[in-house]
Amino acid sequence: MRPVGILGGMGPQATVLLMQKVIDAVPARDDADHVPLIVHQNPAVPSRIKALIEGTGPSPLPVLQAMARDLAAAGASALAMPCNTAHAYADGLADATDLPLLHMLDLTGAALAGKGRIGVLASPATRLSGVFDRHLPAGFAFPKDDAPLLAMIRAVKAGAAPAAIAPDLAAEAMRLMETCDHLLIACTELSLVAPLLPDALPRTDSLDCLVAAIVAHAQSRP
Repeated sequence: MRPVGILGGMGPQATVLLMQKVIDAVPARDDADHVPLIVHQNPAVPSRIKALIEGTGPSPLPVLQAMARDLAAAGASALAMPCNTAHAYADGLADATDLPLLHMLDLTGAALAGKGRIGVLASPATRLSGVFDRHLPAGFAFPKDDAPLLAMIRAVKAGAAPAAIAPDLAAEAMRLMETCDHLLIACTELSLVAPLLPDALPRTDSLDCLVAAIVAHAQSRP
């Protein structure tokens, strides 16, 4: 199988969740049946929130480009980035390496086709940067007040247990479903909490879309 390079650390738990999901997605009988991942777990990537929302921090792009070059040198055949907001810098990765990017937002947009009006649960940076705007089907909505979501994301990054966040995330999801048909989990910190949402809430997790693409790429022929 072809190894996939992971630009990780945004945040660290979300990267580990991606790895676990990739493992779970393969019906392996032995170690060698699993997808080879080359993981650059770099929690020192500059804050996307500070760069995109607050305007107080440096651009993450130079660090992401250096990570991409490291992964290419290590033998990756493609790149994947389990951070929705960081895809604001996805085009700049093409300047660092010729490796294809398994673009999580493109993949998610395709998965949402025909699902009606989409309610997006994501970092405020995702909304303010418009990073998802050209990838989502026509008709989508964010919470009217995204401060609660930012507080949840920061709590997860600080080590809060998903169960402690789940009631607040469920409340935000229910409010969105008053005007929407389907939910999108578009923050990989929230992906840690999403399995605790009520089963009756129809939803797509962008991280799951990326996992499927990683497995498909790894198992395909060059």
